[in-house]
Amino acid sequence: MRQLQILALLFSAPALAQPLPAAPATAATPAPVVKPSAVADANAIRVLLAPEVETTLVAQMAGRIEVLNANLGQPVVKGKLLIGIECGESQARLRMAEAELVAARDTLTGKTGLKKLNAAGDLEVSTAQAAVDKAKGAVSLGRSQVAYCSLNAPFNGRIARVYIKQYQGVNAGAPLVDLVSDGPLKLRLNVPSLYLRQLKVGTTFDVAVNETGKTYPAKVSAINARVDAVAQTVELEARIDGKHSELLAGMSGIAHFSFTP
Repeated sequence: MRQLQILALLFSAPALAQPLPAAPATAATPAPVVKPSAVADANAIRVLLAPEVETTLVAQMAGRIEVLNANLGQPVVKGKLLIGIECGESQARLRMAEAELVAARDTLTGKTGLKKLNAAGDLEVSTAQAAVDKAKGAVSLGRSQVAYCSLNAPFNGRIARVYIKQYQGVNAGAPLVDLVSDGPLKLRLNVPSLYLRQLKVGTTFDVAVNETGKTYPAKVSAINARVDAVAQTVELEARIDGKHSELLAGMSGIAHFSFTP
């Protein structure tokens, strides 16, 4: 009887859990195909457009800005007044020096006349002459200091940056404006030193300027006398043929030479 009960329990129990069916195998994701990158043009050389002349004009004396005729991008003519600094003290010193010169000359004239009358010696005359020379030097110094009050454009060009505002106080040596020449731009580039085998002043090449999207003919105008031993490059300067008003200093591009190193 005991055995029959055990058998009944076995047949009446729920079926043992069956192992879950295996998930269908998914196809392996193919590795992305990496296309070989385009090989850079061996003859493509980076180029920077630079002005023929550029400079930062600085204050040559301390003072307050009274006149400011400089605006960003403004064209200027050589000799035009750009900045005027308050100059009352320097002008007063100049007037004092000029007055001292007049007095020294009068003294010299008197001493010279007395010498002719044997009433003054050579030492007195020479001392009076030295006083005149000293006064002349003071006048020259005063005129130079007054000239520092006016800052004129040293060449035809354009204002690239203005550092000051009108009525602002400045110290000697403070930057005032950046000025770039208004004329043909020059190109600066570094080429592999192996180019020297075929490169010379006058060699022509093409320049594709990024900002304009145009290509311009250019010609090598100067070759550096020294090769960069680390980078194995040599610096060149070149000129773009013709005048192109759309080109500005600071633009960049790619130079293409017709030969390979």
